[in-house]
Amino acid sequence: MKRKYGDRANWQRILERSYAQAYINEKEFKGYITLIHMKKVSQPLVIHYEQGKQLSIVEDGFMWLLQFPDHEHFAVTTTFDANGNVKQWYIDIAWANGVEEGIPYSDDLYLDIVHLPSGETFMLDEEELQDALLTNEINRDMYNLAQSESIKIQEQIKNNSFSILSLAHQHMEFLKRRLD
Repeated sequence: MKRKYGDRANWQRILERSYAQAYINEKEFKGYITLIHMKKVSQPLVIHYEQGKQLSIVEDGFMWLLQFPDHEHFAVTTTFDANGNVKQWYIDIAWANGVEEGIPYSDDLYLDIVHLPSGETFMLDEEELQDALLTNEINRDMYNLAQSESIKIQEQIKNNSFSILSLAHQHMEFLKRRLD
């Protein structure tokens, strides 16, 4: 499993950044949130999804909000463009979320879901999950958890009940005031 940290400190594509994080303890969300403002990047990052869909997710001025809910098996990264518009929600299925040396992280279980503001949803890295099981990087319980969690989240997205997505703007605005 890959451990993904909320500050993405080692990401060399980002030349100039500001960062903020907080712990939220409210009824609708309990957990850590982080915000990375990419002031200057070495080059944009464009992702290609199925059916020829491509999307820029890293450019000068973009922000990434990462949400690490307590006691859940996912973390959400919301990509905002320089005008504060959501470009995508990227949901990492996780074995666990935690904190190490003050920085929140998720232990990634390979399987990912991308949801776009247009309503399109894509499942990613199913073959990576399968390979991880076959090479004993994960066990059968982890594999089953990743599968069941992704089905549950996709169903919630379809039913408009995956409420963490609706908190993205609120969390981004909260952390934007705290950027260093």
